[in-house]
Amino acid sequence: VNKIFTIFCIFDYLQHPGFKRPVRFLHPSPENSIRMKKLLFLLTFALGTGAAQAQVKFETKSTDAVREMAIKQGKLVFIDLYASWCPPCRMMERQVFSRKDVGEFMDQRFVAAKYDTDKTTGRELMKRYGRDAIPLYLVFDTRGELLGRIQGAADAETFMDNLRTIIARQKPHKQQP
Repeated sequence: VNKIFTIFCIFDYLQHPGFKRPVRFLHPSPENSIRMKKLLFLLTFALGTGAAQAQVKFETKSTDAVREMAIKQGKLVFIDLYASWCPPCRMMERQVFSRKDVGEFMDQRFVAAKYDTDKTTGRELMKRYGRDAIPLYLVFDTRGELLGRIQGAADAETFMDNLRTIIARQKPHKQQP
């Protein structure tokens, strides 16, 4: 809907009486230069907002802050331990976490955070919960109890099935402190 609205706005902009017609439009005048910059900005914004809405939203705050967010939202905590040099990590980013269905699935159930294993927080989490291989995905309840882990890359459906299995094993417990 937002993209359609933006396209109509661009079309309306092109129909504006002050807009130079195609032959003059290509002429490098200051007016046309400004119009082109505005048009390119609108197109970039329209395409960018669609992509931003269709992916997992990862927090980069401290683990305590992420846990507090999960408590307030009544969700579980999902942690992605990755490295910038890791090909399977990059594949997951491109092919799984960028998908709209995965983004919606994760947003409904988790506060997601990601930590680089080459930096302090990621390295500490890897020492405590890892098995020396990345990517590693951890799921915690709001008390900080590890509910499950997923090791390695997978396609989107397998990844979501693994998360559903972890969620299903979750023990019911009383209200969080």
